[in-house]
Amino acid sequence: MRDAHAFRRCRAAWAVGAVLAVVAACGVTVAVASASSGDGAGAPASSSADAGFARDMAVHHQQAVEMSYIVRDRTSDEEVRRLAYDIAQTQANQRGMLLGWLDLWDLPKVPEGAPMEWMGMGDVPPGADGALMPGMATNKELARLGRLKGRDAEVLYLRLMTRHHRGGVHMASGCVRRCGVSAERRLAEGMVESQESEIALMKRLLGARRAS
Repeated sequence: MRDAHAFRRCRAAWAVGAVLAVVAACGVTVAVASASSGDGAGAPASSSADAGFARDMAVHHQQAVEMSYIVRDRTSDEEVRRLAYDIAQTQANQRGMLLGWLDLWDLPKVPEGAPMEWMGMGDVPPGADGALMPGMATNKELARLGRLKGRDAEVLYLRLMTRHHRGGVHMASGCVRRCGVSAERRLAEGMVESQESEIALMKRLLGARRAS
């Protein structure tokens, strides 16, 4: 009975956290987007790196949130659940900021061209079975994650998220080099730093599970 109560409290904490992330995203979006107008060039063009990064990273982040919520229900390991919670809340918040910028700039949220075209990668074909951009999981991989439990779910999640983060670091580094809005570049720099740190953590967690 005690375990059941603890599990319900944990589920409630995730739900509350998700709501707080949305609220925080709205507030931070307004503040940061307002600061971006200080660059003096007006809203970026729809074909710009700024707009392309905002659209593509919003899609990339959405899958990370989805994977994190899947593994939450597939394991009771507190360390993995805590990592998944942090990734889900951080990336949901950042996704709200990116979509808020597109709203502020009055630009469409749906990519108008090929994914990552703004990075000169428009001729790179998408991955098979739903992997839209480098690092993203396929539909089969997501379905498999939803079927596994315990250590098997933890290992697959850590592997998929490590690959996902590497793709995210690659894309965020592209924005650092190409984006014209200073606030967006700072956000991208923060993504690189935090995701590289989480990659190191996930390597340690995989090692503890005797998995590569």
